[in-house]
Amino acid sequence: MIRLLLRVLGHEYARPVRRTLALMTVTAIAEGLSYAFLVPVLRALFGSEPADAWPWLIAFGVAVAIYATLRYSSDLSGFRVGTTLLRGMYHRLGDHLARLPIGWYSTGRVGQLSVLAGRGVLQAMGVIAHLLSPFISAAVTPLTIVAVMLAFNWQLGLAALAAVPVVAAIQVRTGRSMAATDADRAERDNEATARVVEYLQAQPVLRAGGRTAERFKLLDDSLQEVQRASRRTTLSALPGIVGLTLAVQAMFTGLLVLGTYLALGGNIGAAEVLTILVLAARCADPVLSLAEFAGQLRGARSVLARLDAVLRTEPLPEPSEPIQPERHDLEFDSVTFRHGDRTVIDDVSFSVPAGRRLAVVGPSGAGKSTLLQLLARFYDVDAGAVRVGGVDVREISTEALMAQFAIVFQDVYLFDGTIEENVRLGRPDADDAEVRAAATAAQLDDVIERLPGGWATNVGEGGALLSGGERQRVSIARALLKNAPIVLLDEVTSALDPVNEAAVHEGIERLMAGRTVVMVAHRMRTVRRADHVIFLAAGHIAEQGTHDDLLHQAGPYATYWNLSQTPELHP
Repeated sequence: MIRLLLRVLGHEYARPVRRTLALMTVTAIAEGLSYAFLVPVLRALFGSEPADAWPWLIAFGVAVAIYATLRYSSDLSGFRVGTTLLRGMYHRLGDHLARLPIGWYSTGRVGQLSVLAGRGVLQAMGVIAHLLSPFISAAVTPLTIVAVMLAFNWQLGLAALAAVPVVAAIQVRTGRSMAATDADRAERDNEATARVVEYLQAQPVLRAGGRTAERFKLLDDSLQEVQRASRRTTLSALPGIVGLTLAVQAMFTGLLVLGTYLALGGNIGAAEVLTILVLAARCADPVLSLAEFAGQLRGARSVLARLDAVLRTEPLPEPSEPIQPERHDLEFDSVTFRHGDRTVIDDVSFSVPAGRRLAVVGPSGAGKSTLLQLLARFYDVDAGAVRVGGVDVREISTEALMAQFAIVFQDVYLFDGTIEENVRLGRPDADDAEVRAAATAAQLDDVIERLPGGWATNVGEGGALLSGGERQRVSIARALLKNAPIVLLDEVTSALDPVNEAAVHEGIERLMAGRTVVMVAHRMRTVRRADHVIFLAAGHIAEQGTHDDLLHQAGPYATYWNLSQTPELHP
């Protein structure tokens, strides 16, 4: 458990964690040793001179004070280390997730990550602050008390010691039997979380289709599976709890019988027997709590294992000696890219000179957006090479590569903050004049003027408080502020109304001016502004050339163009 925790956190946290564990162990031992003073105290109280108990009572009080000091220090250390680990874990997880390939983020995995990064991280990092101290106390203090019993009477000590392997065997067996149910419970939790997110996001579609009740049944079924998994977890833990209780009761009964036998035989005094029984009773509570703490630790270990799996996922490799591109031309050289068993891009080659515009056209699913993602190295190609300025993108550091691109996608995501904060993401160190100039160029001014809060207006999570056109203008302003030499556009006007489309087009024109541009075009009229066009079909280039040349060739591009003009000619 501790080894897994340190592997997840990184070895820089090994020393404070080990120091805290040592302090917790010493505290548990001190607690057990303090009970040793009960033997002479009770012996004096039941003897001919009860006043002789005072020195031992004082010693017992000193021992309790030492234990209390150690307990305070160990708990405080646990909270401090736990807080440090929590902060470090969030930083490490966030940094690692930012380096993983975009393709790694499937729909189901995003739901799992939301659970893992929220409740999961808190549960795992709370081990040090909340679980280890009581667990160590429940395991070490009874063992220390058994050692005290052995020191005062070896027969009763051995009788108590005989319960140790029984308790250990019950714990191990319970842990193994619950491993499967714990994993099933975690899987059901992840599935239910994904269903809840899906249900909330799909409300407009479900209500429009009159399918809300049916969709709720799917969610309800998922929640019922969580309930069933919880019941199975409880039932699988029950034998261990009952077995642990019976083992403790059997130990106490055995000590009572043996102590009575020894006392009647004159081998031990009544005070010693009473003291041993008091010590045995003190062992019972922490031993019985082992089942609860062990279950919580298993849950935390399960979370740690999932965190470890995420952190051990290999990110895209960084070059050992990165090269900085000096030019801004682009090239695809016999590129092949597969996603699972499907070949998305198949032996594609083209080039875009610096300062020129390339339009990528084709039916849905042809791989157009994937071309943009490969240029920005959201994935690594399976064959061939993608080059920026003549340099393979795999030989450019991620930071340097991202500095080359301004990317505007069709689906814009804005962070929950103000408009100004979202625009400044393009270049955080920009001054106010530069931010305002970018907003003006992106036609964002009129949006800001009509919003009550102006620049300070909160856009909501994902930009939900703005319209699609308003979000797109914020995205263009962000790209303009970045002022990168290469622009990647994934048709940004396909879902906009005419007013917003005109404003966005004007902002896009300013963004493209003087830059190398690759645009995925769904609305064909945007293709006319391109210097070169490639028509993508089933992952390969069916034909390429200028817009006019491709129309004269009367090939698939011309067919596609004519079909796109039909709704405009016949409204």
